[in-house]
Amino acid sequence: MTVHFIGAGPGAPDLLTLRGRDLIAASPVCLYAGSLVPEGVLVHCPSGARIVNTASLSLDDIIAEIAAAHSKGQDVSRLHSGDLSIWSAMGEQLRRLRGLDIPYTVTPGVPSFAAAAASLGAELTLPGLAQSVVLTRTSGRASAMPSNESLAAFAATGAVLAIHLSVHVLDRVLAELTPHYGADCPVAVVWRASWPDERVVRATLGTLDAAIAGQMERTAIILVARLGLKALTPRAFMPPTMTGGSGPPAPIRVSRRANDTPKVTPRPDDRGPGLGRGQDDRDAGSGACPVRPGLERAVLQIRARLH
Repeated sequence: MTVHFIGAGPGAPDLLTLRGRDLIAASPVCLYAGSLVPEGVLVHCPSGARIVNTASLSLDDIIAEIAAAHSKGQDVSRLHSGDLSIWSAMGEQLRRLRGLDIPYTVTPGVPSFAAAAASLGAELTLPGLAQSVVLTRTSGRASAMPSNESLAAFAATGAVLAIHLSVHVLDRVLAELTPHYGADCPVAVVWRASWPDERVVRATLGTLDAAIAGQMERTAIILVARLGLKALTPRAFMPPTMTGGSGPPAPIRVSRRANDTPKVTPRPDDRGPGLGRGQDDRDAGSGACPVRPGLERAVLQIRARLH
């Protein structure tokens, strides 16, 4: 008998992982975290399974359900929303199970901040602009924040912030962030990311309060970034060194010989500086034209299509 802790994803049932689906289908008992887990995920439970909504249960009640299944030799799928590594309350359950010598596994899920970024069509880490994303929240009734993990402390770094469970204290969030990012800093709020009733508000720190007007609840995620969170084109995500300044990305020629890997080379007569001597090459004193990681991925994609 094993308890399978499964990240059920942000909301859309088809964002459940294949491993999670198969474990649910093989478990005679399913414990799920109430309205945070969509009913579409529960359709994978086997016929006759015991399906329990744990929203109103205490930790003792949940462990009692697991212990009862353990005594019968029945596997349990324990579903939590998003991914289990953050704010899932999995840790306290694992401590109890270790004390009872009940085996368990952990299957990751798609986190809600990733679903929110996907809804915005945004990459959160961009070369030369942002390489750090802070997943955080504000203090709540159930969990206080450590004194050194305030929003102001994180904002002082200039990192991209993905703020969870905090839209209900938006005035406090804005007061702590605005001095560091400025009132004109782009911000987006995604409520129930990937659910059918998902809502998205794009604004600035200075206009967000009026844009929301109290219409979103705790399940919203606030994304703050100086790099901007509009639905940008792929070119807009490229720093100047990859686009040749203000022009479009340098043209790429792809050639293929029989039984050979596709060869990607920049055209010598019209390549931009990003495909000539990049910053790394200048530092190394080399005049060579390297194939950047992004182009390597393109080669693999093209090769797959040709084969």
